Amino acid sequence: MTINVKPVRGTRDYLPEEMRVRDAMQAIILRSYQENGFSKIHTPILEDIERLDRSEGGENLNMIFKILKRGQKLKLDQENLTEKDIVDTGLRFDLTLPLSRYFANNRANLRFPFKVIQIGEVFRAEKPQKGRLREFYQCDIDIIGDPSTDAEIELIHTTAKTLMELGFDGFTVRINDRQILFDIIESAGFAKEDVLSVCISFDKLDKVGVEGVKKELLDKGFPTYAIEKFIDIISTDETLGLFAMTDYCSNREIIAQLQNVIDSVKQLAKEKYHIVYDKSLVRGMGYYTGTIFEIVSPEFNGSIAGGGRYDKMIGNLIGEDIPAIGFSIGFERIAEILLNSNEIKFDTGAKRMALLYNSQVPFVDVIEKADELRRTGYHVSTIGKARKVGRQFASLEREGFEAALVYGEDEIKYF
Repeated sequence: MTINVKPVRGTRDYLPEEMRVRDAMQAIILRSYQENGFSKIHTPILEDIERLDRSEGGENLNMIFKILKRGQKLKLDQENLTEKDIVDTGLRFDLTLPLSRYFANNRANLRFPFKVIQIGEVFRAEKPQKGRLREFYQCDIDIIGDPSTDAEIELIHTTAKTLMELGFDGFTVRINDRQILFDIIESAGFAKEDVLSVCISFDKLDKVGVEGVKKELLDKGFPTYAIEKFIDIISTDETLGLFAMTDYCSNREIIAQLQNVIDSVKQLAKEKYHIVYDKSLVRGMGYYTGTIFEIVSPEFNGSIAGGGRYDKMIGNLIGEDIPAIGFSIGFERIAEILLNSNEIKFDTGAKRMALLYNSQVPFVDVIEKADELRRTGYHVSTIGKARKVGRQFASLEREGFEAALVYGEDEIKYF
């Protein structure tokens, strides 16, 4: 009887060449973030289940990997057990809640505002499909403690520069503000308590179109007049821009602040990338409180980075609201783009050389020769020499080696 050796659905194995690209990508992202003044931290992948459940993570709350209690805490022989009786922790579904907990726990030892990097794995128990994994990496930068639009401007431009270092160009930053969006929905005639439900439907606009959104809102039982007015508002001419929303926004200062972000980022972008106001941008997380943004690329059907303000999340932990905002690069999506493009524009690491040797050669001599070659800057692998060395050279080239040397010969074979 054989055992299934495929990875769990929604996860995958990565071959050495893929890992070289992924490692190089992470190194570029980390270096770019650090060059822009952000500091790296580490948070555990495990979180208290109560914090996860109260995090306003939107649909992700239905996709938490929950972990059973251990040892004496787990008593499965009790009657009428509930989930709270058997679960006390879960795997993080993003890096924002762990950062908020981290800040609340370490606040006394941190610079304020706190500019931070997190690169790590997150886990979501969702239905596996193309472009969506259950285990994947996120690469976040956040600014905690700055309520001004300076934080938005810095996060957007730092993320854009990082994507350009990875070889992306011509992408567009879509930007909106949750407060403007909420006011539009309420001004159309929806009750305040129904706003988030409308947002959930509206967030599907790219997938189902205006008629699909309208149908879902009708199916939810909302008033027809409110739905019609909302559809009219969101269908206004895109060329009218942000100030066309002034009549629907209760706080016109928000309009001015958002326009300042757009104007500032345009100046910094120097036409290398673009930024536009997009009234249809929703973002799925319930914890967003203000500015929200995404980056879309013509090379991928969907966003490759996203984020926004979450000014209430830390306050939910410590009883004092602390302004916070973050931007996350969709690492898996851009890795897929780059690995499928065969047009990687960055260095994927040190050059690799194969040192081929016969079994008759003392292996200690082979190692000494390999060390000598390594001092010239190569990563050297010692590999037994095949009888048909020409075929072996071709195989090594396919694996990504740049050169090979047969032990005892002077001439290096470059691929």
